[in-house]
Amino acid sequence: MPICGKNAGKNSFMWLGPRPRLTLLDPEDIKEVFNKFNDFTKPELSPLLSLLLPGLVSLDGDKWAKHRKIINPAFHQDKLKNMLSAFYQSCVEIMSEWEKMVSVQGSSEVDVCPYFVNLTGDAISRAAFGSSYEEGTRIFQLLEEQANLAVQVIWSDYIPGWRFLPTKTNKRIKLIEKDIKDSLKEIINRRMNEIKGGKDGNGDLLGILVESNNREVEEHGDHQSKGMSIEEVMEECKLFYLAGQETTSVLLVWTMILLARFPDWQTKAREEVLQVFGDNKPDFDGLNRLKIVTMILNEVLRLYPPVVALGRSVHKETKLGQLLLPAGTEVGVPILLIHHDKQLWGDDAHEFKPDRFSEGVSKATKGQVIFFPFASGPRICVGMNFALIEAKMALSMILRQFLFELSPSYAHSPFTIITLRPKHGAQLILHKL
Repeated sequence: MPICGKNAGKNSFMWLGPRPRLTLLDPEDIKEVFNKFNDFTKPELSPLLSLLLPGLVSLDGDKWAKHRKIINPAFHQDKLKNMLSAFYQSCVEIMSEWEKMVSVQGSSEVDVCPYFVNLTGDAISRAAFGSSYEEGTRIFQLLEEQANLAVQVIWSDYIPGWRFLPTKTNKRIKLIEKDIKDSLKEIINRRMNEIKGGKDGNGDLLGILVESNNREVEEHGDHQSKGMSIEEVMEECKLFYLAGQETTSVLLVWTMILLARFPDWQTKAREEVLQVFGDNKPDFDGLNRLKIVTMILNEVLRLYPPVVALGRSVHKETKLGQLLLPAGTEVGVPILLIHHDKQLWGDDAHEFKPDRFSEGVSKATKGQVIFFPFASGPRICVGMNFALIEAKMALSMILRQFLFELSPSYAHSPFTIITLRPKHGAQLILHKL
């Protein structure tokens, strides 16, 4: 039974069968968990969850440190600048589809969810694989099908050993996994051979990753253990897709829903975009100057964080604040709950008020670790700036071309399958400007 009530403090404790679980709501304890990432490690994932959360996100210790060091260069600001054209082209294609839909009557009802899935999947294909974009798109489609099948199995009634049985779903999951690995291996080997032959890495995520990996190996006297194997590179490419696409698409969906509900903020954001860009193509410096849009995105991430909770484990007796945690304790950090805590955010914690971020995140949080949609500390999401720049690009282009409102058919029902999304879609009425 959980410990609760006035004397329990911010944190609570319960048993999950034989395993003790501590749920943290105290900002100081949460900060310590994020900073002491070697003591509070990622929980072990089931084989099916490993399909949904591959690569860096599930690693710990030296292996995590190695992968993070090799991957970091792909997300430096100068590299993100080079990916803007990929984001722009993907947005242009979606805008063209929407324009055709509204061209006859001047407005049209659209469920924007599948369009943002396609937009962000297309953008990640272009940004990750560059000239191999079409092959990348096919891999993304396979990963999406595999993820949907894996979620179906995870959410079905649990029967021990069921995943080993040759059911139609299990056979399809394995077949897709083999197809994905074969396709990725071919793309990666081709790119590695091109780079060895003197070609540059094309400036896409895969090229940067391969070049960074090669440098790490060469700096340690061709010691392969210092670099990533081709299988590990494949896992990181899968993570680019699954995390990069999912995070940005749900951020854009909730942003559109909230701006449709609060037209004053939609107007403010549109005015800012027009003031910064006019009719010009959005550029990197301009996207970084969008103060109101940034405030809006932060408030959306506070109210509807892509991941609603994080889990950690301790493998030895560990001190946390005033607590002594025995080995085997699970630690839960409920992001959604903390982002809505009135004691931390004030009586308006449940309300959409972007101006709470008008002086930046640090001022809004009073320096506390109470806002962490992309986690916090040394393990903060490496792709955070990638997701935010892509979202700003898409939002800037949408605001310039369309005014939008909620459709009467929209039913507000947030639910979680890996990420927080609207259960019944996001039906909006688009009006051409």
